[in-house]
Amino acid sequence: MKERLVILGGGESGVGTAILAKKKGFEVFVSDFGKIKEKYKQVLINNEIEWEDEGHSEEKILFADVVMKSPGIPDKAPIVKKLHEKGVKVISEIEFAAKFTKATIVGITGSNGKTTTASLTYELLKYGGLNVALGGNIGKSFAEQVSEEKYENFVLELSSFQLDGIETFSPHIAVLTNLSPDHLDRYDYKYENYIASKFRITMNQTSQDYFIYDADDVEIIKWLSQNPIKAQPLPFSVKKELNQGAFKRNNEIIIKINNKEFNMPIATIGIQGEHNVKNAMAASTIATLLRIRKQTIRESLEGFQGVEHRLEKVLKIHNVMYINDSKATNVNATYFALDSMENPTVWIVGGVDKGNDYSELLPLVNEKVKAIICLGVDNQKIINAFGNVVETIIETDSMAMAVQVAYKLVENNNTVLLSPACASFDLFENYEDRGRQFKEAVRNL
Repeated sequence: MKERLVILGGGESGVGTAILAKKKGFEVFVSDFGKIKEKYKQVLINNEIEWEDEGHSEEKILFADVVMKSPGIPDKAPIVKKLHEKGVKVISEIEFAAKFTKATIVGITGSNGKTTTASLTYELLKYGGLNVALGGNIGKSFAEQVSEEKYENFVLELSSFQLDGIETFSPHIAVLTNLSPDHLDRYDYKYENYIASKFRITMNQTSQDYFIYDADDVEIIKWLSQNPIKAQPLPFSVKKELNQGAFKRNNEIIIKINNKEFNMPIATIGIQGEHNVKNAMAASTIATLLRIRKQTIRESLEGFQGVEHRLEKVLKIHNVMYINDSKATNVNATYFALDSMENPTVWIVGGVDKGNDYSELLPLVNEKVKAIICLGVDNQKIINAFGNVVETIIETDSMAMAVQVAYKLVENNNTVLLSPACASFDLFENYEDRGRQFKEAVRNL
């Protein structure tokens, strides 16, 4: 009797899992409450996988032996509740696919910096000659890449939602870049639930594994002091010297593992800013553990130009720089962006608020922002938060309009920054769509 796997969600992770499951002899059924994109439908049809969209057939779903739920579907969804009531196991793509590979897995999570750290780590390992793939919350589905059976190493960017759906998944190297309140709407508005979710990345690790984390992060240190972990800890810090791990000394990054030291001048790193120094520390620690040569690490860090939609310089028009930071979907990410602004800034902000507290941005907004352009369906919270600090606040409901308004407001040597601090689903398909629309609107000025 074939094991029956039902997949909820027909996107990248759902279809990737379907391909792997079919190859491994499962009976597979894909069900999406929304509409499955044409390119994914074609893949399902070509692989002769049964699917449905625009609704769930309960009798087909509840009959599953195991269910893979796409990260975007909350546990509160009626169909997921019914599965839990029936005692059907609901897991994530990461949990399902990891069982079918013997590759070395590097798992990277955190509220911010995980995409940059994962992309940088991938570049370091690839440049160092390892057979490596990048997946998880970024790029091509992890499950689909496992089905190709050609990679010896995986670098996975992992969201808290993907970690919620694991039981036995255990990366050889786990990274927690930082913690700040995010997605609280999915965690009963309790920060501690979200934090516990992130730390699931190390729950199955053993003393043969490594846990890399930000030693300057108060919440991380607090959690670790109360919850012992089995993995070998490798902290990084820009504030203090460490006996083991990565730290800053005289404008250099020092990586110290098992009494061996490696140094790298900060000034030569391709991506600047203190948060990027931390991302570079985490990535270099991973590369060092996987025996990449020091010179190779230095060269890769010098050449790395960053990730699309993360403080990406788009164009300079009449001495005004337009910057796309659409990937900033929470307050902490926007904090980094505003902090790195050197000129008076017109700030485009807004979208779907996930329980944001804007108060930590007030000093930066006061110092750097000359005008705010709201880009969302409901902007009241932003207006309330910054109305007393910024004279000009304008509401818009399309990217083209937001960019046009910005163009009219700027003067010589200003910066226009799209850094929404919110999710994008009210007006856009996702943050990539939002970022691309911004770039297009800027190029059309």
